[in-house]
Amino acid sequence: MRRNGASRALKSGETLALWRIELREMAQLATPIVLTQFAWVSMLITDTAMIGRLGADALAGASLSLMVFFLAYVAYIGVVTATAALAAQAYGARKPRTLRRVIRQGLWVAIALTAPTLILFDYTVELLAALGQPPESLGYADAYMSTLKWCLPSVIGFAVLRNFVSALNRPAVALWVMMAGVPINAFLDYALIFGNFGFPRLELVGAGIATSAVNAALFLVLLAIAAIHKPFARYAILRRFWRSDWYQFRRIFQIGLPIAGTMLLEAGFFISAVFVAGHFGTVVVAAHMIAIQLPHVTFMVPMGMAQAATVRVGQAAGRGDAAAAYRAGWMAIALTLAFMCVMTVVVLAIPSAFASIFLDHARADSAAVLALATSFLLYAAFFQAVDGIQAVAAGALRGLNDTAIPMVFAAMCYWGVGGLSGLWFAFAGDMEGAGLWLGFIFGLGSAALLLAMRFRTMTRRRYLPVLSSGQK
Repeated sequence: MRRNGASRALKSGETLALWRIELREMAQLATPIVLTQFAWVSMLITDTAMIGRLGADALAGASLSLMVFFLAYVAYIGVVTATAALAAQAYGARKPRTLRRVIRQGLWVAIALTAPTLILFDYTVELLAALGQPPESLGYADAYMSTLKWCLPSVIGFAVLRNFVSALNRPAVALWVMMAGVPINAFLDYALIFGNFGFPRLELVGAGIATSAVNAALFLVLLAIAAIHKPFARYAILRRFWRSDWYQFRRIFQIGLPIAGTMLLEAGFFISAVFVAGHFGTVVVAAHMIAIQLPHVTFMVPMGMAQAATVRVGQAAGRGDAAAAYRAGWMAIALTLAFMCVMTVVVLAIPSAFASIFLDHARADSAAVLALATSFLLYAAFFQAVDGIQAVAAGALRGLNDTAIPMVFAAMCYWGVGGLSGLWFAFAGDMEGAGLWLGFIFGLGSAALLLAMRFRTMTRRRYLPVLSSGQK
C-alpha cells in the first residue's frame, strides 16, 4: 500500500511539473505574440481616435469602410493562419524543408488573395449604399478606402512571416518590428489627417496613407530579418521563391478555408451589427464603434493566446505527443479566462472615461454619443470571458488541423443564436443598439461551450493529425 501511495505521489508530482513547464513555455511564447497584437490594434485605435475629431459623420464613414476592409482582412488572415499550424508541426517533427515550403507557399497565397481584392475595394460605396447606410457618411467612407486598401497585401504577408518566427519560438522579432511602427503611425496620422508639420491636410485620405505606408515598411523589415538573420536564414524562405509546391499550396487552403470561414462568421457577426446600427442613425454607429474599441483591445490577449495555442499544440502534434497537446490547449484557455475575468472588472470601472478619449466634447453631438457608448460598454464587460474561451479553444483545435467542425459551430452560434437574438432584441424588443450587444453575449457564450467541449473530446481520444511533407 505504501509503495502504491508513493508511486501515485511520484506520478502526481511529475504531472504537476509538466504543467509548470507548460505554463512557462506558454507564457514565453504567448507574451510577445499578445504584445504584437496590442501594437497592431493600437494603430487602429490611434486612427479611430484622430478621425473622431473630424465629427460623427467622418467617424461613421471611416468605420463603415474599415468594416468592409476588415471582412477581407479576416478572411485572408484565416487562410494564412494555416501556416502557423503547418509550420509548427513541421518544426516539431524536425522537417525544415517542409517548414520552408509552407512559409513560401503562404506568401504565394497572400499575393493570390489580396491582388484582386484591391480592385473590388473600389466598389465600397456602392456596397454601403445598397446596405442602406447613412448617405452623409458615404463620401467619407470612399475617401478612407481609397488609400486604406493598399495596406492589405503587406498586412497579410506580415501575418505569414509572424507565423514563421513564432513556429521557431522567436515571436519577439515580430513584436519589436510592430512596436517600431506604432509611433511612426501616430506621427503620420497627426501630420496627414490635420495638416501638421508642414504636411497637407488630407483628413481621411491621409489616415489611409499613414496606415498603408507603415504596414508596407513593417512587412519589408520583417521579411529582411527572416531572410538574412539567424536562426531564420537557415530556412532560406526566399530561395527559389517562384518554385511551386502545389501540395503545400492546396494544404494551406484545405486547412485555412474553414478557419477563414469561422473567422468570417465571427467577424461578420460583429461587423453586420455596425450595418444594422446604421439603421438607427449616425450617433448609434459612432457610439457602437467607440464602445467596440475596448473589447477589441482586451481581445488581443485571447487572440494572441489562440495563436500561441496553435503553435504549442501544433509542435506537440508534430512530435506525436498527445498529452502535451492537451496540456498546451488547456493552459492557454485557463490563462485567458483568468485575464478576461480581471478585464471584466476593469471595463465596469472605466466606461465613461474610455469613451471620452474618442470625442471632441466641443461638438454638439458628443454628449449623445458618449452616453450611448458608455451604456454599450457595460454589455461588453459581460461577454469578454466567453469571448476569450471560444477564441483560444478554436486556436488549440487549429493546432490539430481541426477546422471544419469549428466552422459549423461558428455558423450555429454566431448567426443562429447570437444574430437572431440580437435582431429580436434590437427591433422587436425595441432596444436598438443595446439589443445587438445582448446578441453578442448569447452568441459568444454558446460558441465557447461547444468549442471547449470539442477540444476536450479530441484530446481525450488522443487525436493527432497525419503529417505529410508532400513534395520530395
